[in-house]
Amino acid sequence: MAPKSQDPWDAADLEELKISPEVAYYMKSRGFGVPDCPPLIKTPEPGYVRVPEARKCRFDCDRVDHVILAFRQLRHTKGRMAGQVFEPDPWQIAYVIAPWAGWVWPSPDTGEYVRVITTLYVDLPRKNGKTTLAGGIALYMTAADGEQGAQVLAAATTKEQAQFVFEPMRKLVFKSPGLRRYLKATKGSISHSLSGSYFKPIASAGDAQHGADIHAGIVDELHLHKTPDLIDALETGTGSRLQPLMMFITTADAGKRNTPYDKRRSRIEQLARGVLKDPTTYGVIFAAERPEYKDGVLIKGDDPFAKETLRKANPGAGVSPTWRYLMQEAETAKESPAQYARYLRLHLGIRTKQETRFLDVDTWDANAGIVVPERLKGKRCFGGLDLGSTSDLTAFVLVFPDDERGGFDVLAWHWCPEETIEDLDRRTADAASTEWVPNGWLRTTPGAVTDYEFIKTQILDALDTYDVQEIAFDPWHSVQLVTDLINEGAPMVGMRQGYSTMSAPTKDLDRVLKMGAQEVEGTLKPLMRHGGNPLLRWEVDNFAVQIDAAGNVKPDKANAGDKIDGVVALIMALGRAMAALSDNQVPWAAWV
Repeated sequence: MAPKSQDPWDAADLEELKISPEVAYYMKSRGFGVPDCPPLIKTPEPGYVRVPEARKCRFDCDRVDHVILAFRQLRHTKGRMAGQVFEPDPWQIAYVIAPWAGWVWPSPDTGEYVRVITTLYVDLPRKNGKTTLAGGIALYMTAADGEQGAQVLAAATTKEQAQFVFEPMRKLVFKSPGLRRYLKATKGSISHSLSGSYFKPIASAGDAQHGADIHAGIVDELHLHKTPDLIDALETGTGSRLQPLMMFITTADAGKRNTPYDKRRSRIEQLARGVLKDPTTYGVIFAAERPEYKDGVLIKGDDPFAKETLRKANPGAGVSPTWRYLMQEAETAKESPAQYARYLRLHLGIRTKQETRFLDVDTWDANAGIVVPERLKGKRCFGGLDLGSTSDLTAFVLVFPDDERGGFDVLAWHWCPEETIEDLDRRTADAASTEWVPNGWLRTTPGAVTDYEFIKTQILDALDTYDVQEIAFDPWHSVQLVTDLINEGAPMVGMRQGYSTMSAPTKDLDRVLKMGAQEVEGTLKPLMRHGGNPLLRWEVDNFAVQIDAAGNVKPDKANAGDKIDGVVALIMALGRAMAALSDNQVPWAAWV
């Protein structure tokens, strides 16, 4: 991409390039070129994550210099550049090395400044120098990070794959005179005698747990890992180090849900969207935008065969991979659907199968509005109750039609067993314990399983406070709680979660949100006002649907990013509201 101004480091250009002012200053002051291939997705750098502890962050240029100096000890081992000094490309510095190495904050244990980022995720197509980048960081963590007895491990799914990951790094040592003086490379390990550190490949959780004092774990080709066991063992082994690193470097997968790759990538995407906040995790995803066609015409996304699209997804294009190689792969992809899918995934970074997203989190945010529960007392409303398993989330949502302002006000309650908070924290960057519970967005019930008696009491309190007309529930997943509520006089109404009952209210929710996100006379008029509930926002971002041949939709819990119970309860409540209100009662006039 061409700069907008004569100064390539102009603020407007930095925003489009997705480069922070700190990294830009570093690049400019050291004479590095301007990268012209920003990642499609990038999480905020630590100093720009909106959490209180991020205020302690500062950017240390000297630390980045130290890493770059170590990289310059490497020599290329393949192709026309074999034997030459490895000079990191501007994109590698701007988007990976500088953010990881430069951002520091005081350690709560010692007070000394340490790196903020302890999880580094790099997702990009094949042949873009992933192995050299990972190898350089791994060797730096082994021999140049000032860590005594550093254990650095490269994780793979089999012994053969582990050796495949390790061998290029071993060759880096042999081909780099500046490294051979300090590092000893054998078939199974690379050691640094001065610090007593070593780097080696592993292929099982047992190997990772042996020693359990890991300074860095490098997971190459994350999409090949079928279970999380090995990765979990690596992460739990870093607990005693002050500035450890878990690095994931991978190409895109085919889009299978709930795999180690899917969970990591989904988390990076949520951090990039601001749904979750974690200054210790940083990631970039280089990819093209998924092409969509209608009647053979591209209507959305990037032209998969255009040179600019290949450049967008491949920051190393022209060096590695070569343009000849990329154009040859593009021609091959035109021959068959199977080759096309392979091309999208391996060379454009596009997951070839993807869950159907239905709700947009920005549209949801535009509808936040202001909701004051006290002003809703005694007002007519409709409810939805989505019952999770005994160790999971349970959600209860009320929607209040507003004849004066138009649209609906939303109140949501969520519960989970208190002993499951730790697991929920792992999936939400600690939002569950630090934000949702303290602020009342999530209520905990005692013990390890859901206390339905506790939930029943709070639902009955809501019935006493608000004029609840109906509460929809799924009779297929009914539990004693529903029977107890019916016995207490609650207006429970069965609502199965199939296409016939869920399609219309799901589409209604989408329609109302989109209308509420449109500006009317220069201002927003939110129509599904939820008050910015962060737990519900997380569920909206997770939400996915199934679509049948007739275009009907229903919530898809199996393929959702994570929990969506609150959104399902909202849809059920909206469905009952729409069914109960006549055409002249529904405030359509305010929506058009």
